[in-house]
Amino acid sequence: MTRRIFYIALGATVGVLVVRKASQAAARFTPAGVQQSMTGALGGLGEAIRDFGECVREGMAEREDQLRTELGLDGCHDVVDS
Repeated sequence: MTRRIFYIALGATVGVLVVRKASQAAARFTPAGVQQSMTGALGGLGEAIRDFGECVREGMAEREDQLRTELGLDGCHDVVDS
């Protein structure tokens, strides 16, 4: 008798867990669920693009300073006219 009650309780628990997981998966495929996941993905993409642009601008400024120094355009060198 106790064995039977144990298996009934086990089956009910597994059934509840399966139904919860299935409803969560189904909710992700509703229009609201898809919109929410796309919003999160696009927000992360926008932030990554901003970070990339910032890194590129920093690199450009650093390289421009290097070129100005190497070419003598930084104002530290005297210009000699021949």
